[in-house]
Amino acid sequence: MATTFQRARSDEQRAIRRQTILDTAASMLEERSVSELSLNELSRCVGLAKSNVLRYFDSREAVLLELLNSLTREWLEHLSEELPSAVSARAGYERRAGQLAGVIARSLAERPVLCDLLSFQAAVLEHNVSADAIANFKRRGIASATTLVGLIRGALPELSDDQAWRLVVGAFVLTSSLWAHANPPQEILDVYEQSPELSSLRLEFAPALEDYLVTLAVGLHARTA
Repeated sequence: MATTFQRARSDEQRAIRRQTILDTAASMLEERSVSELSLNELSRCVGLAKSNVLRYFDSREAVLLELLNSLTREWLEHLSEELPSAVSARAGYERRAGQLAGVIARSLAERPVLCDLLSFQAAVLEHNVSADAIANFKRRGIASATTLVGLIRGALPELSDDQAWRLVVGAFVLTSSLWAHANPPQEILDVYEQSPELSSLRLEFAPALEDYLVTLAVGLHARTA
C-alpha cells in the first residue's frame, strides 16, 4: 500500500525516507524480477512523486545498487554465524571446501532477491548512475568482498589472501551467471518440458554453484601445491 509522506526536513527524516524506499523496493522484488521494477511503480508504492524519489537516489539503478549492498551485508552476517559450525576444522581440505561451498550455495539460494540483483549488476545496474554513486557502491563492494575473503580463509587457511580473493570473485560471477540460467522465462521452461532431449540444459542453482565453487577451491589449492 502506498504511503503519503510529509517533506523530510532533518537528516534523520531523510535517512528514514531512504530506508523506506529501499524496503519497498526489496518487498516488490519478492514478487517480480529486477527487469520488471520501474521507478514509476516504485514511486507509487512508496507514496512519493518520482521527482521526490530522485532527491534521494540518482535513478532506479542507484536504488537497486544500494539495496544490493544492504542485502550483501546481511548475507555476510549470516555466513559469519553459520560457517564456524558448518565447516569441520579437522576435516581434509577437499571436504572443508565442499562444506564451505555448500553453505555459500544454500544461503544464496535462500536469498532470491540478492541473486537476482547480482545477475543484473554488471549489465544493467551499473549503468545510469552517477560517478559518485558507482564509486560508493564499488568501495562498499570491496569491503564486503574483503569480509568474505576473511571468512573463506577461516575455513580454508591453506589459501593465500590472493587465492581467497579469486574464489570470492568466482563466487560472485558464478552466482550472477548461474542464477540467470537457472531461472529462465516460462517459455524456455515449457520447451524443456516438451522436449526431454533438451532437459540437460536446465540448471539447478544451488547444486551447480556448489559444484563449481568446490572445483575452483580445489583447483586454486592444487596450483599452489
